[in-house]
Amino acid sequence: MRKLAIILALSICTSAQSNLSPEFREFLKVDAPTVALTRIRVLDGTGAAARDDQTIIISGGKIAAIGPSASTPAPQGAQVIDSTGRTAIPGLVGMHDHLFYPAGGLVYHEMAFSFPRLYLANGVTTIRTTGSIEPYTDLELKKWIDSGKWIGPKMWVTGPYLEGKDAFIPQLHQIESPEKAREMVDFWVAQGVTSFKAYNTLTREELGAAIQQAHKHNIKVMGHLCSVTFPEAIALGIDDLEHGIAVDTEFDPKKKPDECPDGGYPADQELAKLSVSDPRIQALIKNLVSHHVAVTSTLPVFEQDVPGRPPLQPRVLDAMSADAKNQYLATRVRITTPKPGSPPAPWPAVFKLEMDFEHEFVKAGGMLLAGEDPTGIGGTLAGFADQREVELLVEAGFTPAEAIHIATSNGAEFLGESARIGTLASGKQADIVVVKGDPSQKISDIENVELVFKDGVGFDSPKLIDSVRGLVGIR
Repeated sequence: MRKLAIILALSICTSAQSNLSPEFREFLKVDAPTVALTRIRVLDGTGAAARDDQTIIISGGKIAAIGPSASTPAPQGAQVIDSTGRTAIPGLVGMHDHLFYPAGGLVYHEMAFSFPRLYLANGVTTIRTTGSIEPYTDLELKKWIDSGKWIGPKMWVTGPYLEGKDAFIPQLHQIESPEKAREMVDFWVAQGVTSFKAYNTLTREELGAAIQQAHKHNIKVMGHLCSVTFPEAIALGIDDLEHGIAVDTEFDPKKKPDECPDGGYPADQELAKLSVSDPRIQALIKNLVSHHVAVTSTLPVFEQDVPGRPPLQPRVLDAMSADAKNQYLATRVRITTPKPGSPPAPWPAVFKLEMDFEHEFVKAGGMLLAGEDPTGIGGTLAGFADQREVELLVEAGFTPAEAIHIATSNGAEFLGESARIGTLASGKQADIVVVKGDPSQKISDIENVELVFKDGVGFDSPKLIDSVRGLVGIR
């Protein structure tokens, strides 16, 4: 209690985020020097079972104390919030959360206004951008958010895509040699990025050069690969592989070295025939685990290609512009009604295999991260899809507590931030999501976000979501 008293004394008369611009204060629901969330259920992100009837005391932007309500009294002068029927979870750590959205015609638009608000409103208090279309915009947004000039999550900015020749997106710079890869890494490290993402058409030599140069700066490299297979990337020292087995071209029988197969991922037809017990998949899992290579799950973007999935939600559709919504719904219909005579789509089977792979990978000791990837056919929206990712992890076989651990604690650990964020414990940053219901028993309750604390400041989730209604696809 003496430690708690010292923390509270230091925070007297200090607002947790007094630097927030006045025009954003309408979105604040709680901004007191000391706050007590009483009678709340706590799912702390460690993977442990939920604890009922707890009190969380927030002071100076941090968790000052957490414990049973009967033995954790609210400090004198604290703002007391009766949280009966609510559950506190750590702020989600989105590890594949872009700030752009498909605009059609292989072009992507930066959602600098709507996406930061949607991430935060849906409980994502930290994001890794995992590849940038407008890296300067992302870097400036981070500065604005950190200074209180803009609303959004804490940002870990990934540099522009490290892509080779014949990029299929016109907004990507194309690297032509290992030396150019090294130069690009050095340049963007100097600008302030904190990670890099290798993309489809890099050669092994170019990827290896980028990894070595990034590691000289103590910066990690992830990859959404095609020309380079997962085993090849592991041998080169990559730190994190995005999306999972669904994009591993080693399973394409016609794969040629340093070339992305025609059509991108024809290995899907081969993967659709496999089960997770296949010796090749088991060998890949062992290889990943033994080399400490993480895998980032992005199940929501794959789910979009499975007919009839995901369930349509008005809250998601309402956030889209009319054009974005119409385009998404039309594409969804085309997926649901394939052309007569066409072969069965492989995606239902591949989606199930991906789930099985991720569960088996974790069971073998692998580090699984959680993200969403707001690309695909346009139905994967900031924040909403991070919640859906947790639901899909449960469908894949994880318990709700395990799924939340993956979506919070694992991301914090990979970023080197586990001492500050990722779990709910005394002394950590007060990044707390308050949801109505009990996601430890009914994981879909994770969608019922009422209040999101970032560094001890409580944001009004419904109000933030309403402020960007109809804007996704525009700004």
